Amino acid sequence: MHNTVKHNSESLIVNLTCSRCGKSYDADRKQTVCTSCQGTLFARYDLERAKSIVSKEDFLRRETTMWRYREFLPVIRTSNIVSLGEGFTPIVAAPKLANQIGLESLLVKDDGLIPTGSFKARGQSAAISRAKELGIKSVALASAGNAGVAAAAYSARASIDCNVFMPKDAPISAKKQCAQFGAKLHLIDGLINDCASKVVEGKDEFGWFELSTLKEPYRVEGKKMMGYEIAEQFGWTLPDAIIYPTGGGTGLVGMWKAFDELEALGWLSKNERPMMISVQASGCAPVVKAFQEHKNSIERPFENASTIASGLRVPFPFASDQILKVILESKGVAISVSDQEIIEAMRNFARSEGMLVCPEAAATLAALPKLSEQKTIDRKDTILLYNTGSGLNYLELIA
Repeated sequence: MHNTVKHNSESLIVNLTCSRCGKSYDADRKQTVCTSCQGTLFARYDLERAKSIVSKEDFLRRETTMWRYREFLPVIRTSNIVSLGEGFTPIVAAPKLANQIGLESLLVKDDGLIPTGSFKARGQSAAISRAKELGIKSVALASAGNAGVAAAAYSARASIDCNVFMPKDAPISAKKQCAQFGAKLHLIDGLINDCASKVVEGKDEFGWFELSTLKEPYRVEGKKMMGYEIAEQFGWTLPDAIIYPTGGGTGLVGMWKAFDELEALGWLSKNERPMMISVQASGCAPVVKAFQEHKNSIERPFENASTIASGLRVPFPFASDQILKVILESKGVAISVSDQEIIEAMRNFARSEGMLVCPEAAATLAALPKLSEQKTIDRKDTILLYNTGSGLNYLELIA
């Protein structure tokens, strides 16, 4: 691998590689997607060099944020890191819920406690830090809510101009937070894919750099840290299954990339990979449909997409080929649940375990009895549910 980046920090980034065709790109320049095939670009690191300069023990002496793994993040100069203390969120046992479903070990990775109240903080911390480093002054993205809030917060901290395109019926909390952080909020009559079209329409005219899901290389690097954190918190092993709510799917793709890197470093063994289970709402389940039809990617937007879980209302995820690849490689499945089941699971989370989770995370709990019934998961398995955000951002859903 040729070195294109001069290291004057601890980042070991080498270049960017297309996830589809393998074409290489210079990480020192602004990049979006592959110019040949429109595939998502992934950052590649000098993992051989990493073996000799960093050990798992080094992390124990570092800050409890995702930047403890800075060698495997894309920011060259530490002075460009834009952080609000994101990452290294707790993993909490859920014994009452486990008991209800007949499981021995049910755990929840709780990103409700992260800055801006959702897992999107990690991705935006990495993306905005790198944007700052590359001299980007103005960004734009399509968001169902939480990603826009995180982009607005980190952009404010980095003094970057931020444009958020959000459906008119996005959660009230998300719209108010974006405004409070000083982002330019564009409310669109439509869904997230309609918002994405508006970003594309305006980016040449207004000079925005597009930060939409998997259309630039660095948000996934922040999300990847979910995988590093889980591995370290599990003592450098992994659970049997990770159940993850899937909208744009960056978290799923990011965690799998983390496990690839950790395996290459020799910190995880090959047979330790978890089953990756994707959960969607039945009113918007393009991944589930493609999975059931044995497709390698989603060919057209999910029709009449609607669900109360705004983060799951993504009818046409951009990198669907990557999402489906992860599910298949992990011997996982994709499953959907109804809005009614989501509401009941939100209440159950709160009353059984004292956790106020977002509707997207509640979907993972709603899927558990079905997964158990189908024998996808075994009662002896260690199951990790991913709570991607705080229920405080969705108070209008609570009776």
